[in-house]
Amino acid sequence: MGKLVVSEFVSLDGVFEAPGGGEDFEHAGWTFTFDRGDDGNRFKFDELMASDAQLLGRVTYEGFAKAWPTIAGAGEFGEKMNSMPKYVVSSTLQSADWTNSTVLRGTLADEIPVIKSSHPGDILVAGSGQLVRGLLAERLVDELRLMVFPILLGSGKRLLADGMFTTRLRLLESRQIGSDGITILSYAPEANS
Repeated sequence: MGKLVVSEFVSLDGVFEAPGGGEDFEHAGWTFTFDRGDDGNRFKFDELMASDAQLLGRVTYEGFAKAWPTIAGAGEFGEKMNSMPKYVVSSTLQSADWTNSTVLRGTLADEIPVIKSSHPGDILVAGSGQLVRGLLAERLVDELRLMVFPILLGSGKRLLADGMFTTRLRLLESRQIGSDGITILSYAPEANS
């Protein structure tokens, strides 16, 4: 049975919008001002290699599908991104043409258990804020990993919106990477929260 892992880049004030650029956002690419070092790069590499599939919202999927097939020199990381199974949650996307992509149209409560049962490794979710909020609301997330960058952006889409439910988390790991004070925090939602 696979584990659903949400992995996000976030600013200290909770912004997750356009960390790598490519969007019309005044702070797009904000993570590139930091050095996450070999440990940070290894963390992201190992995370992807441990994953059997990706679960993405439509906006993140479309950005990834546009970028990854054309990135030259991405090596083993790029090969895995392009070849692994990808599930995109969307009620509007007509087709998913990126290699090994499937559009999911059912409810999260129905679709996610089926995906988990068909993949023994992690199912990785990146970006996809609306999807992540839905997964957390449905109590479908097994692990929440945040790579927290020491910057206050002051504006932008926040991962967790006001008015959300209360979910208590148990810390699994905390470690600093790179030379700029980036921290990786890994949590498991508590069952009775």
